[in-house]
Amino acid sequence: MIVVCADDYGLSSGVCAAIEELIAARRLSATSAMTALPAWRRNAQSLRRLVASHPADVGLHLTLTDQKPLSPARTFATSEGRLPGIGLLTRRALAGRLPEDEVRAEIAAQLDAFEEVWGGPPDYVDGHQHVHVLPGIRGPLLDILAQRYPGRRLWLRHCGPDVKSPGAWRYAPTKAAVIGVLSRGLRRDAAAAGLATNLSLRGLYDFSERVPYGDIFRACLKGPAEGVLMHCHPGHVDDELRALDPLTTPREREFAYLSSNACADDFAAAGGPPVRLA
Repeated sequence: MIVVCADDYGLSSGVCAAIEELIAARRLSATSAMTALPAWRRNAQSLRRLVASHPADVGLHLTLTDQKPLSPARTFATSEGRLPGIGLLTRRALAGRLPEDEVRAEIAAQLDAFEEVWGGPPDYVDGHQHVHVLPGIRGPLLDILAQRYPGRRLWLRHCGPDVKSPGAWRYAPTKAAVIGVLSRGLRRDAAAAGLATNLSLRGLYDFSERVPYGDIFRACLKGPAEGVLMHCHPGHVDDELRALDPLTTPREREFAYLSSNACADDFAAAGGPPVRLA
């Protein structure tokens, strides 16, 4: 069966609560934590108690865009003291203009923040807005993970879209193609660093209302599922979320479907609830 991972745990208390509800309902098998944000420290122990009885993978959602860094990041951050937006970050990465020492420092700081609260290393690492696949970030991240967790079988999210699933490309073909190109060689590089990966990624769409989220999710359940990861972004909208991130109402739509009886029926038709990759 497929791995279903909710991104952005720790973005706000409303997002955290929604993700926990879905883990308890067996609609999610993983969640990725934004450890640079205050809601991570406020809510992580609740998540820890939950996964003790409802096992799920919990990973680091490496956040290098838009939010305030944990490390000094003097040249990496913008004049407003925030990390650059995804467009600027990508241009800098492709031009080879990312400050590697500051990238390394921020990666280490976010891993520290995970371990300090969780009491151990993450089950896996991925990137907010898929930043971990970018040149200038991929290499430092793999080096740090190999040095920091030798002999531990962490996994790294591979973002190559799944061409065997009709839902993998249909709802965001340009985004899927770009991320697929940037992900080339990631599985090979991860294996060299002693890290496992999922085989492919599903769940990309444009966050619009033009197609009901349930239709997107059902399409992504079709096709071979072994080693496949589907990511999603459910949440309850609160003032904290509104202040930090422009993605709001799509999170409510995703939660509404994922918590519904229709979703349970869709999982049953596909062979059962989602599974852990770890």
